[in-house]
Amino acid sequence: MSTLSDLLAEHTKLSDAAAAHLQRLVAEWQLLADLSFADFLMSVRTENGDMVTVAQCRPNTASTVFPSDEVGSVADDPQLDRAVRADRVLREEDPEWFGSVAIRREAVPVGFPGADGPIAVLTRAVDLTHPRLPSPLELAYQDSANDLCQMVADGTFPHQEGNPRGLSTPRAGDGFVRVDANGIVVYASPNALSAFHRMGWTAELTHTRLSEVTTALLTDPFESDDVATVIDAAAGVSAPPATPYRDVGMRMEADARRATVLIRAVPLRPRGIGTGAVVLIRDVTEVKRRDLALISKDATIREIHHRVKNNLQSVSALLRLQARRTANPEARGALTEAVRRVASIALVHELLSGSVDEEVDLDEVVDRLVPILVDVASGDTSVGVRHRDRLGVLSAELAMPLVMVLTELIQNAIEHGFDGSDANREAGESQIEIVADRDVRRLLIAVRDNGSGLPDGFDVGSSDRLGLQIVQTLVSIELGGTLTMGASPTGRGTEVSVEIPLR
Repeated sequence: MSTLSDLLAEHTKLSDAAAAHLQRLVAEWQLLADLSFADFLMSVRTENGDMVTVAQCRPNTASTVFPSDEVGSVADDPQLDRAVRADRVLREEDPEWFGSVAIRREAVPVGFPGADGPIAVLTRAVDLTHPRLPSPLELAYQDSANDLCQMVADGTFPHQEGNPRGLSTPRAGDGFVRVDANGIVVYASPNALSAFHRMGWTAELTHTRLSEVTTALLTDPFESDDVATVIDAAAGVSAPPATPYRDVGMRMEADARRATVLIRAVPLRPRGIGTGAVVLIRDVTEVKRRDLALISKDATIREIHHRVKNNLQSVSALLRLQARRTANPEARGALTEAVRRVASIALVHELLSGSVDEEVDLDEVVDRLVPILVDVASGDTSVGVRHRDRLGVLSAELAMPLVMVLTELIQNAIEHGFDGSDANREAGESQIEIVADRDVRRLLIAVRDNGSGLPDGFDVGSSDRLGLQIVQTLVSIELGGTLTMGASPTGRGTEVSVEIPLR
């Protein structure tokens, strides 16, 4: 089955940032489906003008109205086009009958800051076959869902909140609390009441200030202050914390006297107007005990990466020592290149030792790798290396060979791009630039210098340089990409481009 990233790459040319926004929305829209008692479909406009469904979500709180898989099908619904053109939420007042099932559809455009109109559109489909008087829980759910759907159209949901501890997301059914703009509880579901009772709260929860209740229940005073700050900031009672949400997160795990709970606060700001917040709570006392075993395994994997890094650094040190003791210049050069290659692999393992998801931030790798490579530059010419564009995060299996490729290309430009033949070049003018262009389909990286350029008749395919042979092998076999070398578009120097698929 194709993933969302695969379908976006196949049918659209969305930017990397816009695709990431849709990924975050799909990661969070189970809350929308549960609060709406409705199915959700996400559709995008293809290059030929069709609307194709790329994701589907069914509610846990109601029966589905789409029993079949709609992903990949063409969404033949004029309401979607109208919602995109009007850039606002559109609702069908009269239900549409499919056999014995009456469905009311609502089209929700997906806004994204900086985009020229909606980047996608959601279909919210509700079963109206058996109408009845809604309960207080259903009214609270649907009122919150309407606010969140408007925030989707505004481009303000989901929030770019961080999750530094990798905490899971409570569901609406685990425990739902709605607070108003003053932080006062206006509704608490039975499961939420049970969770607070297990934490030690015995009084009525409605009409109390939720931040004060949690402060009284949590055992750690610093933890209780953090939870209270997050709840009040989400409701709009107080200013947001000095540290942005994307760094501290809007979800926390807290210990009370009798239980451990996971709390998440979701601000409600339809059209930029604060209406309060949704606070989800889940009792994770037993789950936490089981997670301790998984944490131990994760720590073991990271410790392995750490030890591999240490061993590679030891090998690098031995090779460096041998290079210093070798009188043969050719052998010394070969050993120095081996030191550099081993050091680049060790750097990736060092970053993996601190990662919880086996992913590598290429920008951090390049920023740490460049000074090491510049230090070994020979000659009197000062070479500056500039990292201009965002490379992003890649999985370990792609990052490892790509870091090796970048190491070889940067070092090759330093060693061979500036031969000192240009007498008019001033000291310190030699520059190497790393530029990148990334979208949902591929990553293009170019290493560009303003040196003396390629020699006449140079052919990368027939080159006998070991570094270029390593690059060609890694790009074609390990990364499945393409390598091109030619004159720099600035008219001076050389540009080496590597394009790899991300699908």
